[in-house]
Amino acid sequence: MPVPPPPAQPVIPLPGEVDATVRLPGSKSLTNRAFVCAALAEGESVVQGALAADDTVAMAVGLRIALDIGLRDAPGSDDVHITGCGGRLPEAGPDTTVDARLSGTTSRFLLPLLALGPGPTRLDGAPSLRSRPMADGIAAVRRLGADVEEEGEPGHLPVVVRGPADPPPGELAVEVAGDASSQFLSGLLMSGPVWPGGLRVTTTGALVSRPYVDMTVAVMRAFGASITISGTAHGADGAGWSVAPGGYRAATYPVEPDASAASYFFAAAAICGGRVTVEGLGKGSLQGDLAFVDVLERMGCRVYRGADATTVERTGELVGVDVDMSDLSDGPDPRRGGRVRRFADHGAGHRLHPGQGDRSGGQRGA
Repeated sequence: MPVPPPPAQPVIPLPGEVDATVRLPGSKSLTNRAFVCAALAEGESVVQGALAADDTVAMAVGLRIALDIGLRDAPGSDDVHITGCGGRLPEAGPDTTVDARLSGTTSRFLLPLLALGPGPTRLDGAPSLRSRPMADGIAAVRRLGADVEEEGEPGHLPVVVRGPADPPPGELAVEVAGDASSQFLSGLLMSGPVWPGGLRVTTTGALVSRPYVDMTVAVMRAFGASITISGTAHGADGAGWSVAPGGYRAATYPVEPDASAASYFFAAAAICGGRVTVEGLGKGSLQGDLAFVDVLERMGCRVYRGADATTVERTGELVGVDVDMSDLSDGPDPRRGGRVRRFADHGAGHRLHPGQGDRSGGQRGA
């Protein structure tokens, strides 16, 4: 069932400068990656501080149907306990359907996972999700030996997936376009440890949303996966990831607060003056969207980066800057950055070069 909306709250304008310390809900991107790795692991994992939202519920329910995993919430907390399948996907019944609802992340992460099992499993979603492109993911999964039957428009949901009857024992290799959604690349990588001989994924063309791929690798490593990376330069043609076989280990994984949501609170300090501290987002954050504070720093704010918190403070004027947001596809988009720039007192025209997230065709990151 969809997560019910919170009760309506009055919004009262601030009378002056802001002075606040907040801790925000968990990152959707990290929650969904941790759910996938925990579901494929052997034993029980605990995902601490998991975000409860439509996308994460779609992922959790989809994994439970596809992998037959155990999943329960911890009473009184945001922790989710997941008993994984150990990389052994059950044979699906004739009517087994995974409904990704409105979640592009769920559909694109689960497509290569379904290729790990015998199937047949139908992957579908809401009408708006059916309109989003899946051709790159479908082509990649077919190159891994899976059978993918498109029931509607080619390159779109719904599809029926059957994994290869006898996966080859050696390392599999697949190539994906670097300028396609990084969700396809992340889904393939997370399936890698379960393939008998591991998986090597390479990209053609410039890679977009690199921070989201780095996030995927970090979460996989937290669950015991081994990944070797080549061509690590930003946007490099021919970047590659070799994922060793061996599966995942159960783990306790703490989810960081959502850096995309935090950008609104940091922007409040920049616009209103004063200071805002976001707990749980420090120097070691895995989320590229925390780089929004670098933009605010260039505009004249002071930024304090601690081990487990980040503070933005405005004490003087803001100046306009020229910003490349190509790596912040889920964070401060032009609309959000534009609202801050209106409060710049002088300087450059504050030109925004947006990231390549394609909201109509589907998120490139997330």
